Amino acid sequence: MPKKKTLYRVLWSLMIVAVLATAGGCHLFQVLGEKPSAEEEARYEKLSYYRDGKFQSPEPVLSYPERATGRGTSSWIRFVLSNPNVPDAPLPTVALNSSSFGATSAELIAYWLGHSSLIIELEGKRLLVDPVFGNAAPIPGVVRRFVDAPLERDELPPLDYVLITHDHYDHLEYATMRELRGREVNFVVPLGVGAHLRKWGIAAERIHEMGWGEVYRIGDLSIATERTIHYSGRTFGTRDKSLWVSYSLKGQKYRVFISGDSGYGEHFKDIGAKHGPFDLAFIEIDGWNPGWPKTHMFPEEVIRAYHDIGARAFVPVHWGVFDLARHPWDESIRMIADLATRAGDVKLLTPLMGEKLVPGQSVTKAWWETVGAVDGK
Repeated sequence: MPKKKTLYRVLWSLMIVAVLATAGGCHLFQVLGEKPSAEEEARYEKLSYYRDGKFQSPEPVLSYPERATGRGTSSWIRFVLSNPNVPDAPLPTVALNSSSFGATSAELIAYWLGHSSLIIELEGKRLLVDPVFGNAAPIPGVVRRFVDAPLERDELPPLDYVLITHDHYDHLEYATMRELRGREVNFVVPLGVGAHLRKWGIAAERIHEMGWGEVYRIGDLSIATERTIHYSGRTFGTRDKSLWVSYSLKGQKYRVFISGDSGYGEHFKDIGAKHGPFDLAFIEIDGWNPGWPKTHMFPEEVIRAYHDIGARAFVPVHWGVFDLARHPWDESIRMIADLATRAGDVKLLTPLMGEKLVPGQSVTKAWWETVGAVDGK
C-alpha cells in the first residue's frame, strides 16, 4: 500500500509538472508574437530596404565579440544573476496613477516612465511610446528592472495613440498590449509589428503600420517614420522580419523627435533637414559597446545626433531601468551630462521617472548623483 501511495504521488506530481509546463509553453508561445503573413511579405518585396525575406538596416549592424569591453559576463547568464553594473541603492521616482493626468494638454507635456517608455501630450493628443512595465524578456526573472515603473499599466490615463519603435522585448511588452486591447486607443507601429498585435487580440482596424519615409496625419498632428540603424526580432527565427523606426511628430506649434534604437549615421542629418528643427527630442543613450558598435550610439555620437536633427532640448532615454550593456548603470548619463556641459549649446533635460516635464518651464536635476556608486567605481 505505501508503494501505491508513493506511485500515485509521483504520478500526480508528474501531471502537475506537465500541466504547468504546458501552460508555460502556451504563454511563451503568445509572448513571442507572430511573423508577418506571406501576403504581407510579398508586399514588402517592393520596398528598397527589404531583401531576401528581411528588412535591411541602412548600415550594417556590426558585431565584434572579441572587442566587447566592460564589467560582467557577456553571456545570457548576466541577465539572470546579479550584476556588478546595477545600482546599489533605490532609484528615485515620482509615483503616478490615472488621477495624475487631467485633460490632455493643448501644449507639450511629457513623462518619462523609464527606459524608452514615454507619455507625450501634444496639442490635444496623448501618446504612449514603447510601454514596458515589467521585465525585458519573454519569461519572468530575466532582464529584471532596477526599479518599479512609476505607473502601473492598469493606471494608464485615456490615450489616443500607442507608438512602437520596434519589437524587441524592452520596447514591446505582451502584457501591456493585452491590457490596451480593450481600450479605445489606436496603434502606430513599424511594418510587420502589426502581426504581433493581431495575435494578441488587437483588432486590425486599430493598427496602422508604417515604413520608412511615410507620414500619417491625424487632424493637425502628423507622425512621420524614418530610418534607424538597428534590427528587430523576438526569436532567432524572426530576426529582421519586422521594421524598426524613429518618429517625428509635428503639430501646429511643436515638433518632437523620438529616436528609437539606433547606431549613429547620416540619417540623423536627413531627419533634421526633412522634419526639424525639434522643440524636444527623446534620444537613446545607453547600450553602447565597441563589441557592437552600430547597435546603439556612443555618448559623443548622441551629442552629434542632437545637433544633426536640430533639437532645442533633449531627454535621454533607453537607460536607468535595464542592464543591457556592460557598463555601470549611470555611466552613460554621466558622460552625456559632461559632454552637454562642455558643448555649451546642448539643452539637457533629465526628469525623474514619472516626473511631469514641461519644456521651457521645468527645471531638472542630476538626480543620479545622489543614488550611490556602483561597487568598485
